[in-house]
Amino acid sequence: MSRVPLLGRIILAIILGTFIGLIVPEGVIELFATFTGVFGNFLNFVIPLIIIGFIAPGIASIGKGAGKMLGITAGLAYVSTVLAGVAAYLVARNLYPSILSRQDAGEMTNPEESLIESSFTVEMTPIMDVMAALIFSFLLGVGMTAVKGDTLYNVMGEFRAIIHKVIENIIIPLLPFHIFGIFANMSYAGQVATILSVFAKVFVMIIILHLIYLMSVYGIAGALHRANPFHLLKKLAPAYFTALGTQSSAATIPVTLKQTKSVGVREKVADFSVPLLANVHLAGSTITITSCAMAVLYMQGQATTFMDVLPFVLMLGVTMIAAPGVPGGAVMAAVGLLESMLGFSSVMVSLMIALYLAQDSFGTATNVTGDGAITTIADRLIGKKKDTEAVRNEQAG
Repeated sequence: MSRVPLLGRIILAIILGTFIGLIVPEGVIELFATFTGVFGNFLNFVIPLIIIGFIAPGIASIGKGAGKMLGITAGLAYVSTVLAGVAAYLVARNLYPSILSRQDAGEMTNPEESLIESSFTVEMTPIMDVMAALIFSFLLGVGMTAVKGDTLYNVMGEFRAIIHKVIENIIIPLLPFHIFGIFANMSYAGQVATILSVFAKVFVMIIILHLIYLMSVYGIAGALHRANPFHLLKKLAPAYFTALGTQSSAATIPVTLKQTKSVGVREKVADFSVPLLANVHLAGSTITITSCAMAVLYMQGQATTFMDVLPFVLMLGVTMIAAPGVPGGAVMAAVGLLESMLGFSSVMVSLMIALYLAQDSFGTATNVTGDGAITTIADRLIGKKKDTEAVRNEQAG
């Protein structure tokens, strides 16, 4: 079973959960609900640790980077990620009333009200709430960049490795069973048809948004380099399809590097920017998370305004730096924000995770391909800056 890709396990969990929920008695569903309840509590306990373990050293590592090139590349990555999230929200706000019109509040006001409850609960109180963890992480991250010495930075690096192991060896393997239990419970309650209908429609919309984003960012890169954007995009196609198969930005770095250099980006810029962007630029994942979050909120009949979502997207752009490099890592890093800023319940988080993981590979492929465009733009901006400085020096001489 471990050899089956995560996406395959998630799809199998949804199918089996939907089928099993139709035929088993309430006592069995209660057993599934008990597991999902315990796992959900464990997930809530780990969330603050994920935030601290990834955001603090993530900020510190960026702060220890190389000057202007770092600032330009990281700045472009953040702006790209935030704009992608804002665009996803605007599209969802305008399209969901039409494409999800049959899954409105009247049909699915609150799934938790009809779900079978667990037979017992195991309390796992988090060491701090999500907002406290975010503030603590920022203080630690900024502090480690300001203080000379690597002791705390090395400690946080080891702590991050521990949390990465927890995600990779406990949370991700058990996630399909958790989703199986949720879908079995919803199937027993007669709500699965609504959820699966939403999955299909949102999936199509997200893929279209990914393509529009790539065409837009490559349009900018092409204009700056006076090159055909479709030619640039075609050059980076091998990176897209590699990421589609590996579901890993890090594993695709060699291909992204090779293809980025083939479009004329200077070797020094590519060697610096591509590995950095593989960790801090997740525009495709942000499109997916924002779109899926809006779909789940829409199913609950919860209205959101732009000012409700903008702080979430701004924080999401920072949190994506902390996304662990495992399949589904981006949504795991975002769970704390979903709960604290958008008011997601445990069932809403489970739906969100299932929605996200159903197309995780496409989001990763968009992230990686977008890295090539951002590197190309950064190469041009860094070159312009150096040209301007050279002219000033010549005039001063």
